[in-house]
Amino acid sequence: MTELNIDQEYLQEQLNHLLLTPSPSGMTDDVVRYICAELEKLEIRYELTRRGAVRAIIPGRNETAPRRAIAAHLDTLGAMVKGLKRDGRLRVVPIGHWNARFAEGARVKIHCDNGSIYTGTILPLKASGHTYNTEVDSQESDWDNLEIRVDEPVNQIDQLWDMGVRVGDFVSVDSKPEFTESGFVNGRHLDDKAGVACMLATVKALRDAGVQPELDSYLLFTISEEVGVGASHILMGDIAEMVSIDNGTNAPGQNTCEYGVTIAMQDSSGPFDRHLNQHLIGLCKRWEIEFSRDIFRFYRSDAASALEAGNDIRTSLICFGLDASHGWERVHMRSLEAVTRLLVSYLTSKPMFDKDQNAIGAISEYPLIHDTERLKM
Repeated sequence: MTELNIDQEYLQEQLNHLLLTPSPSGMTDDVVRYICAELEKLEIRYELTRRGAVRAIIPGRNETAPRRAIAAHLDTLGAMVKGLKRDGRLRVVPIGHWNARFAEGARVKIHCDNGSIYTGTILPLKASGHTYNTEVDSQESDWDNLEIRVDEPVNQIDQLWDMGVRVGDFVSVDSKPEFTESGFVNGRHLDDKAGVACMLATVKALRDAGVQPELDSYLLFTISEEVGVGASHILMGDIAEMVSIDNGTNAPGQNTCEYGVTIAMQDSSGPFDRHLNQHLIGLCKRWEIEFSRDIFRFYRSDAASALEAGNDIRTSLICFGLDASHGWERVHMRSLEAVTRLLVSYLTSKPMFDKDQNAIGAISEYPLIHDTERLKM
């Protein structure tokens, strides 16, 4: 089979739309609706879980074999109103795990229960050098030392109350995406909107070419990865293997490929499935997809939550190269294209094992994959 064409313009367009749609963990309805509308355009059948995660399926050529899944998360980092201050400003706490220094100066939206949306800025308590002199440098970077300045003529707590602002209101952080002529994308929440865009571009490549996946394949769009829940609630019992898509960190001591795809060998939850990883590496070699292998010590993905929930599946994690994760992030379009090419290759590849099943049984029935066969890929 020849390699399928990846629509790079569509990939970039979807990434931009996703980045402009606020979706902090716990407030993902709008981005879920967007994904559902896009799946309908692509004529992909889908369903929603009770909590709103999206589970779509593309029928495969071999309906009797175990099913595959690819997964990425729609939710992002964000914040929440912790308290209303007497001077008309707002206390704030994070949603997800991100450092307070990356919150300083962030443009945000406050989403109120009454439907009102107000813009604002997250600032240090001591934000002006003209007032605090060197204290602006010595103030500790901590969420307790941050507040939201609301873009409304408000300087009293009663005014905030009358506006409809309440403790527990969601705060979305603006992505501010920028696409450069050199191919870089800058902005917040590329983790994991970039992975979601790759999934959509993968489906479009299959649809444009009129190609079916080799096996029935699920597309899993999770909604709470940033708070540790991830794919724990979205899997079906007939899924045998899942490839999760997320970011790989470009940093000293890491081996992430900035312009290609990175195969994660292990993260903080332990090693990924050796057979599935070797299958993906073989596909990269066969189709000449730029790749590297890396280990992430302070990182976990949708795959970990899926296994912790008791799912007996093989899992792998493939990554796009991301700089400054959970901060002002940057990725290159070449890396996203490489991820998409690998996803297309994976979904159209033959089953890893010779047998039609990969089930619990006797050792004589345990599926084998031969290194000599893998090297031919």
